[in-house]
Amino acid sequence: MPSWAIGIDLGGTNIKTAVVDEAEGILFEDTQPTELDSGPEGVVRQLALVATEHYQRASELLDPGTFAGIGVGAPGAVDSLRGTLSYPPNLPGWGRYALREQLQLRLEKAHGITSFVLIENDANAAAYGEAVFGGGNAFRDFMMITLGTGVGGGIILDRKLYRGPNGTAGEIGFMIIDFEGDSVHAGVRGTIEGLIGKERIVEMACGMIHEQGTSPRLMELCTHDLARLSPRYIEQAAKEGDAAALHTWQRVGSILGVGLANIVALMDIRKFVIGGGIAAAGPLIFEPALMQLHRSTLPSMHEGLQIVPARLGNKAGICGAAALCFASGQPLRQND
Repeated sequence: MPSWAIGIDLGGTNIKTAVVDEAEGILFEDTQPTELDSGPEGVVRQLALVATEHYQRASELLDPGTFAGIGVGAPGAVDSLRGTLSYPPNLPGWGRYALREQLQLRLEKAHGITSFVLIENDANAAAYGEAVFGGGNAFRDFMMITLGTGVGGGIILDRKLYRGPNGTAGEIGFMIIDFEGDSVHAGVRGTIEGLIGKERIVEMACGMIHEQGTSPRLMELCTHDLARLSPRYIEQAAKEGDAAALHTWQRVGSILGVGLANIVALMDIRKFVIGGGIAAAGPLIFEPALMQLHRSTLPSMHEGLQIVPARLGNKAGICGAAALCFASGQPLRQND
């Protein structure tokens, strides 16, 4: 009988949660803003609450005896064996935190549930989700890149998730592109995330508007208030031919392409699956990224280079977190 699990994608902006069936995929899902101001303890309370709500709802439809557990994809350095999260750049004030232990305690004490909880880096979870259910299913080796609030990466080698000896492999967001540049993110200068994270893309578009002196469609979309500018508006304006928006995505894609070229040179990985909310811009990013990837690699490295969109969209993380439970989980039981 197929198992089912709860997959959670803990982001700096939103928490996405889904009940995932091993055979049928996502059964139902929910998204809510991350309560960052409440600190680690407040976010754990939020995670426990949404997990409990999904478990109780799903238990009315599915056999609780086949429940595989709760998988959480979290940003930053994750020790999946110890269940700890260390200094996540998009979760201010967290430091080193025993996320799995605290979530298990909260589930048991506040909700009467004893659970198997698995913690994984969010980009690793997304990579695993795409390997099992999505765009990476056809590849033996590939790298998943997530573009959202930050920039993450997960590596699949020989159809297995590669974490590295310390669990931080694949952190492409902290690959340095411009070590003498002005951009500083999480104390490091010139990283990919510091150049094309969500906020930086908006700043880049604002700079393009000032540089060109005009951007009628982009200004119209944000009602002439640049404080309201968002990647979604930049995407829409670019598709309608706005020059500043088009140049913004060209620059984003080129920066990403340089990062991918470094991965090719270092690891000989030539397949890339791109997901996350920002990746909804699709060809606006992928085309300049592939062009830059070719320009930044030797001709001998060009064979087999491929950039494909994540088939699961921004659901890869929740699917992957759940899928890891199918591979590693233990039954969850509700206390009497």
